[in-house]
Amino acid sequence: MTITTFSSRELNHDVSRAKKATQDGPVFITDRGKPAHVLLRFEDYQRLTKQRRNIAHALAMPGAADIQFEPTRAFIETRQVDLS
Repeated sequence: MTITTFSSRELNHDVSRAKKATQDGPVFITDRGKPAHVLLRFEDYQRLTKQRRNIAHALAMPGAADIQFEPTRAFIETRQVDLS
């Protein structure tokens, strides 16, 4: 794993290079020479926080209300069973 460091100014000038650098490890972003932020791939973040996304989290995410989704209603009926 390689740790790459970008100043805030470098990050602003070349975001795509910083995103590509996350393939090799975290990217430290400095502000006035001091580490201020860390850029990670989403998979690495999930692994570190042990987050697992489930349907409740997905439905609560920002913008979910804008998604058009109306599933068809399921009808479950009971029926007689012949045990003879």
